[in-house]
Amino acid sequence: MLKKLILALSLFAAFTSQAQLKTFTLDEAVMQQARAFRADKLVGFQWIPNTTNYVYYTDANSKMMQASAADSKAKELVTLTEINSALGTKLKSFAGLEWIDASSFLISENGKYYIYSITSKTGKNIQVSSDSEENQTFDAAKNNLAFTVDNNLYFYNKNKEKITVTNETNKGIVSGQSISRNEFGIKNGIFWSPKSSYLAFYQKDQSEVADYPLLDINETPGKLENLKYPMIGQKSEKPRVGIYNLATGKTVFIAPKSGNANDYLTNLSWTPDEKYVLIAELNREQNDMYLNVYDANSGAFIRTILNEKNNAWVEPEHEAFFPNANSNNFVWFSEKEGFQNLYYYTIEGKLIKQLTNNKFPAREIIGTNPTGTEIYFKATGANATNMLVYKVTLSGKQTLITKEEGVHTVAVSTDGKCFFDEFSNHSTPSKSLLYDAKLNATTLLVSKNKYDGYQIGTSEIKTIKAADGTTDLYTRLIKPSNFDATKKYPVLVYVYGGPHAQMITNSFLDGANLWMYWMAEQGYLVFTVDNRGSDNRGFAFESVIHGRLGVNEMEDQLKGVEYLKSLPYVDGNRLAVHGWSFGGFMTTSLMLRKPDTFKVGVAGGPVTDWKWYEVMYGERYMDTPAENQKGFDEANTLNYVNNLKGKLLLIHGTSDDTVVMQHNLALVKKFIEAQKQVDFFPYPMAKHNVFGKDRVHLMTKVLNYIIENNK
Repeated sequence: MLKKLILALSLFAAFTSQAQLKTFTLDEAVMQQARAFRADKLVGFQWIPNTTNYVYYTDANSKMMQASAADSKAKELVTLTEINSALGTKLKSFAGLEWIDASSFLISENGKYYIYSITSKTGKNIQVSSDSEENQTFDAAKNNLAFTVDNNLYFYNKNKEKITVTNETNKGIVSGQSISRNEFGIKNGIFWSPKSSYLAFYQKDQSEVADYPLLDINETPGKLENLKYPMIGQKSEKPRVGIYNLATGKTVFIAPKSGNANDYLTNLSWTPDEKYVLIAELNREQNDMYLNVYDANSGAFIRTILNEKNNAWVEPEHEAFFPNANSNNFVWFSEKEGFQNLYYYTIEGKLIKQLTNNKFPAREIIGTNPTGTEIYFKATGANATNMLVYKVTLSGKQTLITKEEGVHTVAVSTDGKCFFDEFSNHSTPSKSLLYDAKLNATTLLVSKNKYDGYQIGTSEIKTIKAADGTTDLYTRLIKPSNFDATKKYPVLVYVYGGPHAQMITNSFLDGANLWMYWMAEQGYLVFTVDNRGSDNRGFAFESVIHGRLGVNEMEDQLKGVEYLKSLPYVDGNRLAVHGWSFGGFMTTSLMLRKPDTFKVGVAGGPVTDWKWYEVMYGERYMDTPAENQKGFDEANTLNYVNNLKGKLLLIHGTSDDTVVMQHNLALVKKFIEAQKQVDFFPYPMAKHNVFGKDRVHLMTKVLNYIIENNK
């Protein structure tokens, strides 16, 4: 009797505890993951230059706190109220603040730039720009501000005089903006030399690139906006690098040395002495790369430092890194031996030392010590779901800085002796640490779990074998909070599957979106596998996709399905698949080429025929139809419309300038011709994805469609 009473009370307590838990809505899942549910962090952390002091913001970004690495005791340094009083501004946050030296920082409001002094509590306006001036880029000294207006490049000098660098009347010739559609690690088009003697810039001639029409429905009548969109195998932009000499007011231009105007000029960098510019030149086929040195004053070619070739592709993504401001010796990223490692060269082209020889990829250099003898960089480590930080000496001695597994963000003090580390992992929402020179850690902040008190399921990361039978693939399976292993659950497979993306990470929630946990609470399992071709696993793992996009990726996804069906609690007859962009391509490919696998699919912004995708990305992975027609036909989802068995919803933003809507409309047309019923939903004026409040509508549409049709 007593045992029965205890059991009843236990069940009642469990039920009561469960009943007291809050549930989050889909609206909250979409909108609040990075807001209300965001982990506690030291917001705005920055090291103050040439000190071991650091700052961060509190009280809704209204106060700047300062602390020393020696004791971590914080005190108020300055408030927004004080800054606004001194500058006559109405700043609402410290967003964009940049320290210049130990006592002053740069801050801006509505195109006006100010220097504020912490010691004198005073400030001054140094530059003023207008709304039409884009791509604003300061030089290192914050004296000159470069910018673009339409297709031309200008700068304001320290006297606030406007200097014209280019004056092209041909709108097809564009200077100072990013080129190559932001491939090859290119993020901007303006490059000040270290001492501001020169201003280098990208220039692209896209006069012969086809116009692609996008409809603006906000006009009456509707208005066509033309986008320059170079499709695979068609005419592309022609790049040059301009170098403007501030002393002479003259510009010299560097064109591809090969003489092929379609080659790519990427990864531009300046030597510390300003004598040379380094440019990685890549042929249009993207299988032959030369790292070239040019004279900054004349633009003349000096030498080729290195050459890399590969039958699949060569993809330079990082400019030369100069660890010492007094030397032209530099570090170069290369994955020529299978994984991206660091190599130390002289400007004459001699390899001094291969600094790292890891069987995992180095991803980013984050700094050096003052003498440049130690280089700090991000890398995955042996577990590809992590992102760790290492240091390596110029003699090749490597040391792991971050001590716990997870995804880390590290900031290095100016003297290279202290490291601020903020990370999360499967069980840690966020933890902030301060490491000293001996890598002893002090804990600054540990976030509470913002999901405490909510009904939220669990996630587990495992590995399965790829379709090749040998390669390990990471999987993530999300289960509901009330998971019952005796039941049979439907599954939503969320897929991306393409290069340069990794869905599963050792971070809090394991890299998943919160809406996936909401879906689990509706009685679903949500599953993802990072197939071969995805990021952070090395060249062989990624390049298996070359020339046959979708083939090996689908086979690996089917291995994921095979694994799911081996689980006793999975209903193998109720599988759904959803993905966006490359994931949309994967979704449509799986629904049409493996039609007996999934009952429901929702594809957002899918590539349907690769010949309509952009040159830079598409030709890297597929070559051109003239070179690889068989591969294009094989990947073309329009060729498989007759195979459709399940329910399929296609979604597209009508102003998508990445995967143009021609992809989806052409697929719908093929379905009509085949007398196959599908569903289509446009998001008017949306680009390649849907954000803000509209994203709640999107995810409601996606998940309701799956729930209603996967019964």
